[in-house]
Amino acid sequence: MSPQFRTLTLARDGAVARITLDRPDAANCVNQEMGAELAQVARDVASDPSVRAVLLTGSGRFFCAGGDVKEMAGYGERADLEMKKLADDLHQAVTSFARMDAPLVVAVNGTVAGAGIGLAIMGDLVLAADSASFTLAYTNVGLSPDGGTTYALPRLIGLRRTQELIFTNRTLRAPEALEWGLVTQVLPAAELDAEATALAQRLAAGPKNSYRTVRQLLLSTFDHGLETHLELEGRGISACAVGDGREGVAAFVDKRAPKFV
Repeated sequence: MSPQFRTLTLARDGAVARITLDRPDAANCVNQEMGAELAQVARDVASDPSVRAVLLTGSGRFFCAGGDVKEMAGYGERADLEMKKLADDLHQAVTSFARMDAPLVVAVNGTVAGAGIGLAIMGDLVLAADSASFTLAYTNVGLSPDGGTTYALPRLIGLRRTQELIFTNRTLRAPEALEWGLVTQVLPAAELDAEATALAQRLAAGPKNSYRTVRQLLLSTFDHGLETHLELEGRGISACAVGDGREGVAAFVDKRAPKFV
């Protein structure tokens, strides 16, 4: 793994890779440097077979307040090219996180906006502090969404609610985000980090092949007809049966906790 980053940190705790967005003085906004580093760190954890779970969070009061608008203001006549570069790097990160084998836990520690929402909702399990809030805000500055928000949001909360969030820039507080299905769980802010860490460790001890297959099936669930998807499920459970499934079934029969390799 690449050990040194300037806009984020990467730490290992056993089989868990912890990524922390680390521009607290800039609300953890994604500038071009962070975009490139996110793409790199996502590739790093996705390609490391020793990583069995990934935890993504932010430092300070913000999870991520979206793209760095102050940097964008300096793009000048190259705004279209520079914006595309920023989006491309961010999208490489989103793709790597979405397609990696390891499950992704996101701990939303504070305010999240714009592209930060795209990063947050790519998590398989999204824990939010009770102080967190969510707003898209793109149209406030004359931009359209990126970061996978128009892909993931309709699938999570439906088209009508997605339209409302994008066109009105309505802010959702954490309890409402939970009610809408945007996050998995809301916790007191003081408990968020410990709970997210424990969850990531629990997943890291789980069945890696099973989790990989689940992620692949869910990512493609809207791409196929019923029969095609049933065939993919059949192939998936068959492959798991000679891997993690063998240990899981044996442990169940023996009335013991499974030990997944």
